[in-house]
Amino acid sequence: MARYARGGPPARRPGVQLAAVAAAGLFALIGVLGFIPGVTTGYGDMSFAGHHSQARLLGLFQVSILHNALHLGFGLVGLLLARSVAGARLFLAGGGALYLGLWLYGFAIDRESAANFLPVNDADNYLHLFLGFGMLALGLLLSNRLGTGAPLDDPFDRP
Repeated sequence: MARYARGGPPARRPGVQLAAVAAAGLFALIGVLGFIPGVTTGYGDMSFAGHHSQARLLGLFQVSILHNALHLGFGLVGLLLARSVAGARLFLAGGGALYLGLWLYGFAIDRESAANFLPVNDADNYLHLFLGFGMLALGLLLSNRLGTGAPLDDPFDRP
């Protein structure tokens, strides 16, 4: 008969933590892939920052060294935050709100100006929209019944 180190079977992680780990891992992976020639086309034309970078992750998403580093850093922060339910919620909901803001920013700026310092293109903008809504929904809806200290409720019954 197998024994567990703490006297019982390992606890199953809440869904919000699993989603945060998956999202954070994906961001970290994308950050690393952005530095791999072949996965990133035009790798030799990658600049540190700005709209002049001609590198494209998977041939679609305009990237720069700063852009890749931000993905990698965001993923690592997400992995740290996903260690708790509250941190996972913060990463998903806060990150979703951040990505929705980035989506709006991508449409508001002149892409040929210095304001496009990340850089972003149409593919990036649509991805930011999808990520923003997806992460926000996961952060707000997956963990509805965990760790609030309030009675259990249905999200549609809230005022």
